[in-house]
Amino acid sequence: MLIGIDASRANRNHKSGVEWYSYYLIRWLAKLDSKNQYILYIDKPLRGGLLNLTTKQHIGSSEIIDEKIEYDEDGFQRIRSPHNNFKAKILKWPFNFLWSQGRLYLEMVFKKPDVLFIPAHTLPLIHPKKSIITIHDIGFKRNKRLYEDKQIGPKEKFGKKFVNLFVKIITMGRYSASSKDYLCWSTRSALKRAKKIITVSHFTKKELIDVYGAHIDKALLEEKIKAVHNGYNKYLYKKINNEEEVDKVLEKYDIKKPYLLYIGRLEKKKNTPALIEAFSIAREKNKNIKHRLVLVGDASFGYDEVKYMINEFDLEDEVIMPGWVEENDMPYLYSGAEAFVFPSLYEGFGIPIIQAMACEVPVIASDIASIAEIAGKAALLFNPKDVSAIAEAIERVVTDSELKNRLIENGKKQVNKFSWEKCAKETLNEIEKL
Repeated sequence: MLIGIDASRANRNHKSGVEWYSYYLIRWLAKLDSKNQYILYIDKPLRGGLLNLTTKQHIGSSEIIDEKIEYDEDGFQRIRSPHNNFKAKILKWPFNFLWSQGRLYLEMVFKKPDVLFIPAHTLPLIHPKKSIITIHDIGFKRNKRLYEDKQIGPKEKFGKKFVNLFVKIITMGRYSASSKDYLCWSTRSALKRAKKIITVSHFTKKELIDVYGAHIDKALLEEKIKAVHNGYNKYLYKKINNEEEVDKVLEKYDIKKPYLLYIGRLEKKKNTPALIEAFSIAREKNKNIKHRLVLVGDASFGYDEVKYMINEFDLEDEVIMPGWVEENDMPYLYSGAEAFVFPSLYEGFGIPIIQAMACEVPVIASDIASIAEIAGKAALLFNPKDVSAIAEAIERVVTDSELKNRLIENGKKQVNKFSWEKCAKETLNEIEKL
């Protein structure tokens, strides 16, 4: 069986949740599956850990020495895989938008694989009958104000207007060429057209049925959707006990102990502004809290508010923002932290939570349904809409050593329920059942 995978997101340099999901699934499928053949569809040449699938589960950019791009006689990019059953096809597209509904669409018209798997993007309108797609969450339906609404199209105003008109015509006026409308349309379309849907949590499966069940048969959705939990890299994420090594990495990012750690995009959806305010309240209430707050991640929608809150509470010297951090350094940042705080307003899963548990860091997190599902009893949960509750949770974990130790021990047990290997095995099983 020939399985095609959209690897465009997995091939990005700065990866976050959905990109790491795609990346690790591809690497584990390469390790586990010797029977099927695979094509990775990409918009630019593969690099890094996807160029050689035979290596350990992640290669940091500093470890990459030889990235020679080679092609076979049929034009496929050569990549190494454990069973020699993977190759990559670069689908060139002149625009920086609508690659899936443009170039990948054309590929499906003329050269369909037996199965198409879309782990982190959208299903092209033309696709094989056996198509499977992962939907990570539908926060854009639940709380639209948390998402930026950008116009899709070229930079020029005329081009944007043309694309917008075209989209309105082909959707009979129902959708415009905006990022929110694209999410709404692509999700609804995938639920109708895909043979199988994977969600990263039971929470997201329930959300899809609750929101779209009025338009699509609920019994059909219940049968079509399979919840498969995300994983984490157990070879990388573990407690680093060597203090000198930890301090060396912290120095690289100008981080000094003690500190609280947050990892994720700096944006409204992740509730980063509220975390900054809660951090200030906790420090003001308890003068023994001398910790800094380290915010790791790229700036995103609502970042202006993050900067405003830092200035408003005079925390320029107390909040450290190193930006996106290479994954090989992440276990050191976790291991040096007093606690990991994850105040997100909406999540499909929340991979950093299990990474923190694996590194034996106490977790403080939102009490939203998806996080409660993943964290179990291994996190101190709070109402993310209540800044005082976040501040109280921070204070409790920092000052209560018994609570801190209990969370760490519970986390060590809870994290054993998750792995990318398990995720890939369950996903491959769903693919083969098609």
